[in-house]
Amino acid sequence: MVGAVVTKLVPDTGPPANITDFEGLTMDEQRTMVAASVTFLMGIFQLGMGIFQVGFIVIYLSDTLVSGFTTAAAVHILVSQLKFVLGLTVPGLSGPLSIIYTLESIICQITKTNICDLVTSIVVMVVVFIVKELNDRYKSKLPVPIPIEVVMTVIACGISYAVGFKEKYQVDVVGKIPSGFEPPAAPNLQVFQMTVMEAFPMAIVGFAVAFSVAKVYAVKHDYLIDGNQELIAFGVSNIFGAAFKSLAASTALSRSAVQESTGGKTQIAGVLSALIVMIVILAIGFLLEPLQKSVLGAVVIINLKGMLMQVREVPYLWKKDRPDFVVWVGTFTASVLLGLDLGLGVGLGIELLTVVFRTQFPRCSVLANIKGTDIYRDRKEYLSIYEPEGVKIFRIPSPIFFANIEFFRGKLVDAVGFNPLRILRKRNKALRKIKKLLKKGELQVTASGLLPTGSSPIDESEDESKMEDLDLPSDYSNLPVQVNWNSQLPANICVPRVPIHSLILDFAAVSFLDMSATKGLKAALKEFIRVDVNIYIVACDMYVYERLHSCKFFDDEVKTSMFFLTLHDAMLHILEWQPDTSKLHSVSEKVFSDSRFDGISNGKPSLRSRERTDKPAETKL
Repeated sequence: MVGAVVTKLVPDTGPPANITDFEGLTMDEQRTMVAASVTFLMGIFQLGMGIFQVGFIVIYLSDTLVSGFTTAAAVHILVSQLKFVLGLTVPGLSGPLSIIYTLESIICQITKTNICDLVTSIVVMVVVFIVKELNDRYKSKLPVPIPIEVVMTVIACGISYAVGFKEKYQVDVVGKIPSGFEPPAAPNLQVFQMTVMEAFPMAIVGFAVAFSVAKVYAVKHDYLIDGNQELIAFGVSNIFGAAFKSLAASTALSRSAVQESTGGKTQIAGVLSALIVMIVILAIGFLLEPLQKSVLGAVVIINLKGMLMQVREVPYLWKKDRPDFVVWVGTFTASVLLGLDLGLGVGLGIELLTVVFRTQFPRCSVLANIKGTDIYRDRKEYLSIYEPEGVKIFRIPSPIFFANIEFFRGKLVDAVGFNPLRILRKRNKALRKIKKLLKKGELQVTASGLLPTGSSPIDESEDESKMEDLDLPSDYSNLPVQVNWNSQLPANICVPRVPIHSLILDFAAVSFLDMSATKGLKAALKEFIRVDVNIYIVACDMYVYERLHSCKFFDDEVKTSMFFLTLHDAMLHILEWQPDTSKLHSVSEKVFSDSRFDGISNGKPSLRSRERTDKPAETKL
């Protein structure tokens, strides 16, 4: 990303950007100035975000996303090292599909492979792999791991110098390493103005990439990392480094893998690495001049084993959690094909979509009582389960908001087995018809109910006026009798029966409701109440309850008395007033009088006695 900004201001062909300080500088010096200034600006953004505690953004980097992202990063590094292992000249590419173009270039030049580089790389990889396996197997007996990477680097450097690989086999070597440090220089303010829009996303992406790699090792070695602390550290590093014309600091997955695999676990390892680099730059850099680049590439590749083996998680995720599988594969594929910066953004987008999917389409369930206990579980998961006749317990396992309220209402209708609004409309149509027939004298009130007096068939034509009134509560005024909707109605009047008398909504997992959900929930409850189904809401969080109050959720139909502290409280209340006669002696007596629940529940005093009393036993908010 820094390179893209540099080439934008100082292109390969054509004049550079109109910046005053560019006068008299070569192209490389101009590009160095742009890179250092962009790095300084990134450091300012990162330091500011760390001070203002913006590090919370790392909570969106799940372990699955990080695993897919770091595996893709390892693939990028593997491909980038192939040109050194094979001794080929491949241009450095970046951007979407750069890995495809790099592989294409390597395949086209495969016949030009330098055999000396290839043989050296294979030998180094085999030796390093064997010794690292021995380090892992006998780590309890070894005082320190064998630093085989350092040993092989020194040996390969000595052999290359003694044999003269560069002259004899034209291998690519490290070459001359410039000594000393650059003098400090102030950043350019004109570059700040031209790159401020690019520097901010670069600051976030650079931090996110580095944090992703750090999180992998934090999980592996069981320690915690603080996002705000990391932001401050990156900000200070970039500001200080940019003063000496350094590039932006983020992460080097290959070097991190090498350091971790050689036993480096603390800041001391970083200090030692920095000291060695400083010694090489200042004093002994000339000793590494004959070192083959293929040796370094081989060491990097063999240390990517841990990252690449994360691909073994894919079959496990496919079996256990399909949304996480989609996150892993989507992040990996996007990061490989589009590049790490765009891939990370795509992975975050996929992850957020899975969160929306999980909350928008939750797994609602119908609960039932485990016999002889006050425990309620999904009735599909148990064989010996008790479901009182006429009672449905519906569990909502997620927050309710505008995106899932209609899904929730549909699942509720599926669970109870009927549409209350449709039944309400049919009842109101039937009432209109009954009133009309009574007025005409075609219906007669008898001891056994309503009986038609005429022999001609009753007209089924509907009164199309005031159709909107069909959704209102049934109006029983001016009727000489109370209509029993579960009994046989006069001919040609058919209204579906309601198979339940009570509906319990388990709100234990509902953490919030928005305004749309509140309106939708109220409308759904009113539909059930208007067809004579008693509604009970249990285990409701106090925040949700207060939210309903503030949104004027309650009225003459939806009352606060429908709230109960626990599901079992609501069930006891229902069984008190609507006894389940079909299994009263065999099952419900256990719920009421099981000695294990008389005065004690889970080792603690019970909220109330499980025995029958004259008063309805209930706990209301």
